[in-house]
Amino acid sequence: MKVYDTPSIRNVAIVGHSGSGKTQLTSALLFDAGMVNRLGTVDEGTTVTDFDEEAIERKHTLSASVAYAEWSKTKINLIDTPGVANFLSEARAALSVSDVAAVVVDAVAGVEVQTEKTWAAAQDLGLPRVVVLNRLDRDRASLDRSLESLREVLGRSIVPIQIPLGEEKSFRGVVDLVAMKSLVFAPDGDGKPTVEEIPGDIAPAAKTARDALIEMVAEADEGLMEKFFEAGTLTQSELEAGLRTAVLAGQMAPVLCTSATLNIGIVPLLDALVTYTPSPADRPFAGADASGESVEVAAAGDGPAAAFVWKTIADPFAGRITMFRVVSGVLKADETVHNLTKDAPERFGSLLVLQGKTQTSVGEIRAGDLGAVAKLKDTHTGDTLADKGSAVSFPPFTFPEPVLSYAIEPKSRGDEEKISTSLQRLREEDPTIQYGRDGQTGELLLSGQGQLHIEVTVAKLKRRFGVEVNLKLPRIAYRETILAATEAHGRHKKQTGGHGQFGDCKIRMEPLPRGGDFEFANEIFGGAIPRQLVPAIEKGIQEERMRGYLAGYPVVDFKVTVYDGSFHQVDSNEMSFKMAGRLAFKDAMTRARPTLLEPVMNVEIYSPSEFAGDLMGDLNGRRGRIGGMEPRGSMTSIKAQVPMSEMLTYEQQLTSATGGRGAYHMEFSHYEEVPAHLHGKIVSAAKAERGEKAAEEA
Repeated sequence: MKVYDTPSIRNVAIVGHSGSGKTQLTSALLFDAGMVNRLGTVDEGTTVTDFDEEAIERKHTLSASVAYAEWSKTKINLIDTPGVANFLSEARAALSVSDVAAVVVDAVAGVEVQTEKTWAAAQDLGLPRVVVLNRLDRDRASLDRSLESLREVLGRSIVPIQIPLGEEKSFRGVVDLVAMKSLVFAPDGDGKPTVEEIPGDIAPAAKTARDALIEMVAEADEGLMEKFFEAGTLTQSELEAGLRTAVLAGQMAPVLCTSATLNIGIVPLLDALVTYTPSPADRPFAGADASGESVEVAAAGDGPAAAFVWKTIADPFAGRITMFRVVSGVLKADETVHNLTKDAPERFGSLLVLQGKTQTSVGEIRAGDLGAVAKLKDTHTGDTLADKGSAVSFPPFTFPEPVLSYAIEPKSRGDEEKISTSLQRLREEDPTIQYGRDGQTGELLLSGQGQLHIEVTVAKLKRRFGVEVNLKLPRIAYRETILAATEAHGRHKKQTGGHGQFGDCKIRMEPLPRGGDFEFANEIFGGAIPRQLVPAIEKGIQEERMRGYLAGYPVVDFKVTVYDGSFHQVDSNEMSFKMAGRLAFKDAMTRARPTLLEPVMNVEIYSPSEFAGDLMGDLNGRRGRIGGMEPRGSMTSIKAQVPMSEMLTYEQQLTSATGGRGAYHMEFSHYEEVPAHLHGKIVSAAKAERGEKAAEEA
């Protein structure tokens, strides 16, 4: 395929809420540009960018994917992104290597949760934005209501450069407010518009909308403002140039009207992406020099080669596929580059350009373009590839911490080893996955961004690697402790043929402050127990405390002092005193008022302010203690301490209560005593679980 120079490239992230039609829009852009010979649909699972089996089955984009359209001597790289909250990091990664965000909005629903989040992410990156008002053919679709929603949430910079011809099922085209022409589309879906004069019934509305557009463009440029005051209007060429300048500066977000399903408005969108949005040459890329100071790297084709890795695909057949943006210079096939992040050389084979899952080999990829390469050894998402000795690198991503964990166990006993290997491969593709063995409960935990995220990960394990697992809520890492001091006696005596076993010790047991774990002291005087045998008592107590007394949880926050005992010259040994220590511990626990401790989490919740009161009420119902509330613009941050057992299913509740607009983070704080009314239930449940496990092992 043709290799494009930097000014002839557009990198466009297609973002927005799930269900707004992003993937269908991408499919229509590719079809009208002649890149595919059929208009694929999400319902049929025939789109270019939703090629993963999970995405096809669920009819939702679950991972960012790349395709490209060639239009008006320009290569438009399109990155189709998920609109589901669990996969927002994919959209953020796509935005980080794009030069413009195409924010897709459902003309019925208006601005939704992920619309806000992706808009804010693009804004944080300083990305120009265009708004694609899609699905205008649906019942109750409305330009006016959509504009009201957009401006209320996203700001005054939202300005239409088109208005629709017809409403709902009568939607048949758009009025181009820059050229002041109607573009009418045939109902057969071929996507080719017929240029016509503006119908008389909407001519006044078109003029009013164009006047508003001209004023906004003039406001963004002093020179155009002067011309506007002198002439009372702007020429078409002045309007086009001014509009592009305003978009690049982030002062305007033009609105375009489409129906991706009917293939209406797509050709003008292609034209707008070429005409009004920046090339990589217009926007330097943020990097850092050798000292860590921020620098801007221009997309110069004659500069040193440098690329940023923004995504990895774990292909079970092709191996690891590394996706990158060439920031400067030229990357060539069959050459060696240096991974600055890992300080390791990497040998390129064929360079690839991706069209969904289709890979095309190319000899080189120039500054500003997106590409891929297979089977690199040490390179992962967030790494910098460059000429060795390069003074510039690119900051890696900061991935969100997991919000939900499940315990996983293999359905087949022989799959234990495969689970970790397969999850590591998937984590290369999706660093927001975490997994590991819980040191307290012994369970293998899979952690992610939410219920759907974990379900998709489990489905990928099965489809790609043939590993099936069961999911269950993780065990709470309860602890046991004591509330009273006591003394106890442990005596182990066993006579067999030959030498017997004899160990005898007396101990004091007392509570320690929370976090004290376990202390052991020796107050033996006069040789009642030989010094070398005392550690065996401690070992026996340590082993027994880890087995628990009430419900099988480790006993913590107590001190044991051994103060007396006796021994036998022949029959006493380490094993005997270890057994004596265990017996003494059990004896002490019968009088030490044992109780349960539960882990308490520090929780921070972010939510639209209108839901704050309800959320605090819900936290109180979960035995939470509110620590504070802080307004942050239209959002509110709520801090609280909540028992971990009450947070296992909190994600679903938060999503339901806030319409998906809330988010939360939690981390361990401390242990505290379980309330009396829950104590018996937890103990009974733990004993029942141990009984079932013992029966299975038998």
